Amino acid sequence: MIKNVCVIGLGYIGLPTASMFATNGFQVIGVDKNENVISSLSRGMVHIHEPGLQEIVTRSINGGNLRVTSHVEPADFFIIAVPTPFKHDQISEDSPYKKADMSFVVAASEAIVPHLRKGNLVILESTSPPRTTTDLVKPILESSGLKAGTDFFLAYSPERVLPGQILRELIENSRVIGGIDQRSAEMGRDLYAAFVKGEIIQTTATTAEMVKLMENTYRDVNIAIANEFSRLSDRFGIDVWEAISIANLHPRVKILNPGPGVGGHCISVDPWFLVEAAPDITRLIHTARNVNDSQPEFVVQLVRNMLGDLKGRKITALGLAYKPDVDDFRESPALEIVEKLIALGCEVNIFDPYAATFQGLKDHLKNSVEEAAYDSDLLLLLVDHTEFRSLTPQAIKGMQGKKILDTRHCLDQAFWQKAGFEISVLGSVK
Repeated sequence: MIKNVCVIGLGYIGLPTASMFATNGFQVIGVDKNENVISSLSRGMVHIHEPGLQEIVTRSINGGNLRVTSHVEPADFFIIAVPTPFKHDQISEDSPYKKADMSFVVAASEAIVPHLRKGNLVILESTSPPRTTTDLVKPILESSGLKAGTDFFLAYSPERVLPGQILRELIENSRVIGGIDQRSAEMGRDLYAAFVKGEIIQTTATTAEMVKLMENTYRDVNIAIANEFSRLSDRFGIDVWEAISIANLHPRVKILNPGPGVGGHCISVDPWFLVEAAPDITRLIHTARNVNDSQPEFVVQLVRNMLGDLKGRKITALGLAYKPDVDDFRESPALEIVEKLIALGCEVNIFDPYAATFQGLKDHLKNSVEEAAYDSDLLLLLVDHTEFRSLTPQAIKGMQGKKILDTRHCLDQAFWQKAGFEISVLGSVK
């Protein structure tokens, strides 16, 4: 018997997940409140840049296994894959940390209620603060009159994939299924086993929530120490990249690379969920978040050191995404740096080969490196897209000045110095 899956939220995780189920024999209803997303998918056009996704979505829609709509419909399984962003303007002296906006999860849960039937399984995939599944989603669903664990089943299963490799990692990575009870976890295991080849681990819902937050918080704390090392190196006049490479020769040391900040909707967001849930016992996590959140300001200061008064200075910014070779701009430190420079009176021209879908800064986006670099005082490399790693002086011959600030350590300093440029690298500023 063919089973029906309703996936709510057709973003970076929901759409690939819906397509995976559709190509593995399920009838899938993809739901999104964004009418532009529904319109483009109905025409067979994918709104996300992800290798292989266009092909698998087209095949799923044309084969009749994937249908998209703006409204939740009855199904055997419901998967919630909606965003959990920050609340805006919520930081104050009394509450000095960012808080999760769970309104999308609430809305998705409420939308399921009229269609919830006995035997259904609901799975939350959205990254959430601890106890969201049991304390937020479960009561909403039980307003249907059905009891979780008896009439319907409920689990949490976090996405743990890397943009640019989502389809492969959905299949190959291990999967965590946290149920509100054993039966819920088992049903989740059986559902994802339709396409997951990696190990499927069963646990409790709150443990699964913590696993996702712990993974990204661990990385965030380690990036924070690397970023702090870059600041110390700048203070002491040494090359942090050389120092890290030597320190990492120790068999029990693995220092990560510094950069202009931490972005994306995982590492830069998830640690705050722990701070929000337990601010009295998360001082290390809170401090690491503050270090990484303040790294864009450190980069702006480096620009100021190179140019002096920034008002009216012309700057070329290469890269706007939060990481290389993706079109994901969520919480991007590159975007924050550009916005800070514009606010300080700089004329900033931006080129990012993945910015076709980006809706902001239209007056500043250019169509090529050459166009963005014309008449510029400084080239600011913010994202190490593959295209930028092979940058040549010929591509920026229209620059007025010959200054480069590389925040990703991806340009050959000796080569650019030989070409007559003054090049500085974050953590190795001469």
